Amino acid sequence: MSKNERVTFGSKIGVILATVGCAVGLGSIWRFPYMVGENGGGVFLLVFMLCTLLLGLPIMITEFFIGRRSRSNVAGAFKTLAPGSHWSLIGYNGVLAAFLILGFYSVVSGWTLEYMWQALTGSLSGKTTAEFAADFESFSSSVFRPIGWTLVFIAMTHIIIVSGVEKGIERASKIMMPALFLILLLLCVRSLTLPGVKEGLAFLFKPDFSQFSSSVVLSAMGQTFFSLSIGMGCLITYSSYFGKDTNLQMTAVQVTVLNTLVALLAGIMIFPAVFSFGIEPTAGPELVFITLPNIFAQIPLGNVWSFIFFILLALAALTSTISLHEVVTAYVHEEYHMTRKKAAWLVSLGVGVIGIFCSLSFGLLKEYTIGGLILFDALDYLTAKIMMPLGGMLICIFVGKRIEKKVLKEELTNKGSVAFYFFNTYAFFIKYIAPVAIGLIFLNELGLLKKLAELF
Repeated sequence: MSKNERVTFGSKIGVILATVGCAVGLGSIWRFPYMVGENGGGVFLLVFMLCTLLLGLPIMITEFFIGRRSRSNVAGAFKTLAPGSHWSLIGYNGVLAAFLILGFYSVVSGWTLEYMWQALTGSLSGKTTAEFAADFESFSSSVFRPIGWTLVFIAMTHIIIVSGVEKGIERASKIMMPALFLILLLLCVRSLTLPGVKEGLAFLFKPDFSQFSSSVVLSAMGQTFFSLSIGMGCLITYSSYFGKDTNLQMTAVQVTVLNTLVALLAGIMIFPAVFSFGIEPTAGPELVFITLPNIFAQIPLGNVWSFIFFILLALAALTSTISLHEVVTAYVHEEYHMTRKKAAWLVSLGVGVIGIFCSLSFGLLKEYTIGGLILFDALDYLTAKIMMPLGGMLICIFVGKRIEKKVLKEELTNKGSVAFYFFNTYAFFIKYIAPVAIGLIFLNELGLLKKLAELF
């Protein structure tokens, strides 16, 4: 199949829902609330929304340009747009990042299935906070059960990927994304009936500017990066399936708005419940698997609400694992001229191996560390703090330095049929401002920004 005959999403709603699914994941529903809690509440939300508008949206448009213009997988995209150059290394970075993220992400995704099962069987009832913490530690460090759930989740992802772009990814997105929004809204309504609703909403929406700091700004930029799936090849791969009539600007706006809405709803779902039961909003990553089950256990029909909540998490995780898998599958399929089915099997088997070792790193292989980190944490650190920011920064530099402005404008305006107001401002931003902003995220995540500040 030539690039001009490349498969595309079958409908406009399919484009939007699939791409929203690519962006929305555990980053929006799990990571966002605890980042808000750890960074001052409302002031973090305000900075996050500004970063999403000023940083996330322009970079998403840029990744859409690369994907549709090249009509190729993420590695092939840079070969197409800059043949015979070293820019293709950006694409290889994206493929490797997606593969490694999928390896450890599948472990956490598997945990959501375990907790769905526990909620369904009533195992989450009648426990103290200490018991929830002990049970989570016992489960995550055991050998067979977490590996089993990890492999189940990889198999679910594999089935959708093998079915193809339109019949697999698009069809699944049309079912999962509306279901995700409905469940999220249902949980928000339940949370808003709890006694702590005023305090929780005030914490989320009323900025306390005494909490404002450079750390909050950098954390908000990092969350924007993480929640929109920038720099890992997903957006480039998905946009390579966009039709020539797809409005890239409007699609980016719609995806950004919906992704932000999901994050806001996640905050509305969680913080009234947290304040209602006197739990510190700074509880951190354990909010999902320890704190929230403890909250659900204290309200009527707690197992039902727990089950619904972990269905939500599983759906969010699955939309992300699909997009990550597709990045690598498309690369193997196109660059090595394999059938899509064979490429998907190869990726799934590789991810399964990484997932098994990541899961075992919480228990049996806990003593084997890399730089003091267990394998799971080491891969998380490598991808989130090095590969993704580096990839995003280089993408902006590539488009700013290598792509002619007239070519960029032609693609983003569908050959002049769609207006692009402030195009020159956008082009200047991508070439000069965005790389610096992402560079700051990069330095901050590595802890180097603080050291530089101390020197000066």
